[in-house]
Amino acid sequence: MAGVTTGATGDDFAGVLTAVGPRLRALRRDRDITLAQLAEETGISVSTLSRLESGRRKPTLELMLPLAKAYGVQLDELVDAPPTGDPRIHPRPVKRHGMTFIPLTRHLGGLHAYKQIIPAGERRPGQLETRVHEGYEWLYVLSGRLRLVLGEHELVLGAGEVAEFDTRTPHAWTGAGPEAVEFLSLFGKQGERMHVRARPAGERRTADEETGDR
Repeated sequence: MAGVTTGATGDDFAGVLTAVGPRLRALRRDRDITLAQLAEETGISVSTLSRLESGRRKPTLELMLPLAKAYGVQLDELVDAPPTGDPRIHPRPVKRHGMTFIPLTRHLGGLHAYKQIIPAGERRPGQLETRVHEGYEWLYVLSGRLRLVLGEHELVLGAGEVAEFDTRTPHAWTGAGPEAVEFLSLFGKQGERMHVRARPAGERRTADEETGDR
């Protein structure tokens, strides 16, 4: 329409669409989901998902809506929509591996924050299957008891206890008792480090160590 000026150009829209593929791939890898698993959950074929991530398929609303639902994120996160000025985050819980993940950060890159809930009775005794990947993780237990396997060590963390570790160390966790466990998790692929370290039960830090961490 003549006389009407928009705030975005064709180049702007092209740039947004071009960035969708890498964002989708980064989100899927961050959630540790295969293309086959995502295809089963969304009903979108593996080949279409692969073309979307590589930029060979144009993202459409029909494709993006089920992906946003599967990942538990807002649609504007997938397309990197400009901010509206509202800082509030509207998290959508996602269930994986018997646990509930509630995202506490808006953006797909950088540091990720989650509230994780292991339901009552979700307890895996014996040897846990550990995993290894790039990054650094920080955990803070809100309630319940969390069993953390880290390399050759096994810890039980209670409410108010904190652990941090390099995720290249084999690790896994589960509930340590019959009650539900709620904890906060910060994860960064760039190796962001906090200043509280996991220690075996009964080993306390000295005042000098506490002061030196600040």
